[in-house]
Amino acid sequence: MTVPARILAIEALRDALAVLLPVSCAGCGADGRTLCAACLADLQPVPRSRPLSDGTALVSALRYEGVVSRCILAVKEEGRTDAARALSRPLAAAVGLALSDVPPGRPVELVTIPSSRRAVRRRGYDPVRLLLRRAGLPAPASGLLSSRARDDQKRLGRADRWHNLENAMRARGRLDGRRFLLVDDVVTTGSTLLEAARALRAAGAEVVAAATLAATPRRFPP
Repeated sequence: MTVPARILAIEALRDALAVLLPVSCAGCGADGRTLCAACLADLQPVPRSRPLSDGTALVSALRYEGVVSRCILAVKEEGRTDAARALSRPLAAAVGLALSDVPPGRPVELVTIPSSRRAVRRRGYDPVRLLLRRAGLPAPASGLLSSRARDDQKRLGRADRWHNLENAMRARGRLDGRRFLLVDDVVTTGSTLLEAARALRAAGAEVVAAATLAATPRRFPP
């Protein structure tokens, strides 16, 4: 898939501004560089595998707390695309480990959770797709669409998250014979990944596994 030139231009401009303007560490706020040595060390992947409730294998590279959560939020909410390359490495590690257990056969395509148009316009980019590009991984397939509006998951409790996402996604037509690896930034309850897997399977696809950059502590045992 070709990345729109407008999005690439916005990303390049953000990165250039991060170099020209005074930079603080995205993890701790210290002056001088995008990420200090201590925060970079906290981003070293320590992948954990834990299945979703439907049995789908899930690999997460980092525990979502402290430096990790601050760096992810910096990229997602503060326009810190200069920190994306450091986060792309653990995501690539999670994707690689998830694919290592997939039986040989037809090619496996990456697919991401669809972002709302409003969120993409506000940021100027899709964070997960940005991380995949920085990691040098294949561009994800456009396999999923939002079938209806949904509330921000961060504001909802566990039960409400499930109801908010029920039948909220659909596939772009039939996907018979195709295999997919789901990729997202953070997994909390797993409800978003479960709904995405349901939509893909309903269209005839095989979901071989899922990979996320980070998982909340409940899903990421010590």
